[in-house]
Amino acid sequence: MEANNKEEITKKVNNVIEQIRPYLQADGGDIKFVELTEDNVVNVELHGACGSCPFSRMTLKNGVEEAVIKAIPQVKGVEEVAPA
Repeated sequence: MEANNKEEITKKVNNVIEQIRPYLQADGGDIKFVELTEDNVVNVELHGACGSCPFSRMTLKNGVEEAVIKAIPQVKGVEEVAPA
């Protein structure tokens, strides 16, 4: 992936996450963009209530991933990573 293309996709991903964030914060959670991998997978950290909620995987796949892929078709998926 070219650096410019990766930078453009990363900017778009951050924009989508900023649009989703208020909904997660309303339920006591939050989300942080970590990285865009070489194979166009977005890694994020879930915090607060989202980090410990039994439905966080469903929120991640049915909410966050769906919104990101709809806005940015080049993205292959969204995965949760453990906070550093």
